[in-house]
Amino acid sequence: METLKPLSDFFTAIENDYRISPMHIAIYAALLQFRSVKGFINPIFVFSAEIIVIAKVSSANTYHKCVQELHQYGYIKYRPSFKKNRGSEVYFLFSADADI
Repeated sequence: METLKPLSDFFTAIENDYRISPMHIAIYAALLQFRSVKGFINPIFVFSAEIIVIAKVSSANTYHKCVQELHQYGYIKYRPSFKKNRGSEVYFLFSADADI
């Protein structure tokens, strides 16, 4: 059950945060799923197309907006790469092994 701790910590943190929408939650959960497939590394390197499919997001603009807001609100640390051959860095801040 230790693998659910980051998601549980996230839900605790957003409990009273009115800015967080279901789309933010879907994207955060998709990022965690992607991270688990990659062996729970922190940070992960992701391409938006990979996460959009997992989160069931229909627009890249929505994905980018939500990821940037999660970064601004302090739930993740996001470093866009702007390169087609390198994914953007996403650090999880609600993780015991977060290395920022």
